[in-house]
Amino acid sequence: MFRPLAVLFALALLAACASESPAPATPVTPSKPAVTAEPAPAPLPANLRELTGNLVNVPAGANVELALLVIDERDRPQQLLGNITLQGTGQLLPFHLPFNPDSFPANARVELHGRVTQSAQLILRLNPLRITSAATQLVGNLRFDTAP
Repeated sequence: MFRPLAVLFALALLAACASESPAPATPVTPSKPAVTAEPAPAPLPANLRELTGNLVNVPAGANVELALLVIDERDRPQQLLGNITLQGTGQLLPFHLPFNPDSFPANARVELHGRVTQSAQLILRLNPLRITSAATQLVGNLRFDTAP
């Protein structure tokens, strides 16, 4: 009783596989995003914290270096806690500087330092910004000064 149904089903399946696939009705074109914003940063791992903000007056094509440093009593860098490099766009330049809070020393002076170079010459520098806690922080808009 089931044998004729199984044969009929197998023939229908073979016929369906052998027939030509229908042509698509209209080609689908991917739509462009409305805003061409910079890609969102990757999620921060749970064991890290970050400093975020915007760099204000960085010329297009300039190289930006930001570093989170432990500074000793003689104003010398002793330890690098985190650093990033960015490319200037001539517009507001957002940054995300990750660091490990376990490396953040208690009762030590920690500062955010920055410099901007263009054609391998220092053109701008950031006045050191004191960072007092190992938490994720928004430091706001940071403006560079002309380098001496």
